[in-house]
Amino acid sequence: MATSVSLAFLILRLVGGLTLAAHGAQKLFGWFEGPGPAKLAQGFHGQGFKPVWIWVGLVILGEFGGGLSLALGCLTPLGAAGGVGAMCMAIFKTHWRNGFWNSKRGYEFPLALLAIAVAVGVAGPGAYSLDSFLGLLLPEALIFGVLAATALLVDAVGLYISRPAAAAASQSAAKPRSAGETRRNG
Repeated sequence: MATSVSLAFLILRLVGGLTLAAHGAQKLFGWFEGPGPAKLAQGFHGQGFKPVWIWVGLVILGEFGGGLSLALGCLTPLGAAGGVGAMCMAIFKTHWRNGFWNSKRGYEFPLALLAIAVAVGVAGPGAYSLDSFLGLLLPEALIFGVLAATALLVDAVGLYISRPAAAAASQSAAKPRSAGETRRNG
């Protein structure tokens, strides 16, 4: 039983972790028809994230770094929490409004990656992992819980500062007034 559970965790970590890392590689390197960091920053700026490069760095760290951490089973609670943060932000900022189904850019797919990150974060990486090989006997569930809660708090801050009212206010403040508007308003 222990061997089959460890093998199951290895498969779960590899598929979920490498998929998450590939999404991060789209953002970090522009691979796999991805935007790369410059275009990602433009998109984040349009969504109201400020400062943009911090949020670009966080999503790349959560997806690419978290994905590799999950796949390798190395510092697993940290990687799992990174995946949780990245997928929760993706779900609530981008995919939620499209409904459940992935065919309509819904949250079906990021929810699956979120579930993998949570499952591995709670249960640990299993015996076939670098954490096990290196003897890193971390209290996985506790550390993961604290790190995931922190990631969700960061997500809440990001959702708050990038809400539509904040984006509209910053755009109107940056918009130069015409001569007619200046005379009417002040």
